[in-house]
Amino acid sequence: MNETNKARIGLISAMLIFGTIGIFRRYILLSSGMIALARGLVGTLFLLGVLAAKRQKPDGTAIKKNAALLLLSGMLIGLNWALLFEAYNYTTVATATLCYYMSPVFVVLLSPLLLKERITGKKLLCVIVSLFGMLLVSGILTDTGEARDFRGILFGLGAALLYASVVLLNKKITAISTYDKTMVQLAAAAAVMIPYLCLTEDFSIMVWQPVSVILLLVVGILHTGIAYALYFGSFERLSAQTVAIFGYIDPVVAVLLSALFLREPMSLTAGIGAVFILLSAVVSELPSGKPKSE
Repeated sequence: MNETNKARIGLISAMLIFGTIGIFRRYILLSSGMIALARGLVGTLFLLGVLAAKRQKPDGTAIKKNAALLLLSGMLIGLNWALLFEAYNYTTVATATLCYYMSPVFVVLLSPLLLKERITGKKLLCVIVSLFGMLLVSGILTDTGEARDFRGILFGLGAALLYASVVLLNKKITAISTYDKTMVQLAAAAAVMIPYLCLTEDFSIMVWQPVSVILLLVVGILHTGIAYALYFGSFERLSAQTVAIFGYIDPVVAVLLSALFLREPMSLTAGIGAVFILLSAVVSELPSGKPKSE
């Protein structure tokens, strides 16, 4: 198996894991900011443990070389988590996740400007179809209700913009191991949440329940440490547009699981919108003409 296929498998695995996080969020009785902080801390400690088990030390030279981009992208990851978890609070997991995964639209449109990646007519058409699907999912064209609470939609779209920024920034981070890159970014994500929590959180009413603690550990280790290592590890072998489009595996899983386990309703119009979004992602990655290398 060549390195590009390994990168694809790692990326797909990460997306499958990310797709389950909304289910866990519903049963963690803590604020979005606190979950984001815990996620970054646990993920960082987990990766430090992995390096210790391998008897490896972080590469200080590589970290220093990429310090600015690592810290900036890490801070954006932390804010991205907070907005996404807030979206889960105000709308359904399915709707929040679909809004969040408008990020490939931002990546596809910005990558020609920032990364000099060529955008094809097919991908541009898929972006337009995705935007139309987003209108249907948002409910702007239909009625209102929990699934289309505009606060949740705005939080989800805000998280999508931050997510797209992280994808683009990571394409510029080079000559550093996956573990070092992920560890520093998760630490920065946790750090940016500390002042945010100090300004917004009422710690006197915070209740730590055993179930919440266990689920936080799962989210920190599986959904953060392991999943982000797989995710960032795929960046060197795949284009930013491919990473973004493959990201639609996440909302497919999230939509299915939210309907199966949370019994969340989705209107016919929103369902049609979801199909438009997901099909545009698949069509965008179908080969056309001569095969191209990643």
